[in-house]
Amino acid sequence: MSCPICAQETDLKYRPFCSRRCADIDLARWMNGGYAVPSQREDNEGSAIDEGPLTH
Repeated sequence: MSCPICAQETDLKYRPFCSRRCADIDLARWMNGGYAVPSQREDNEGSAIDEGPLTH
């Protein structure tokens, strides 16, 4: 199996990555929005979260 970041051979300690560096790069991409799951929603639907009516 090869590292998804740099394609080197993986290390069992950091699997599926080859090193802590590549694991950290992957984590940073997730945290910065570099990876995204495609949505079936249209952009013009308003709020991303359907909160429903307010009941205060």
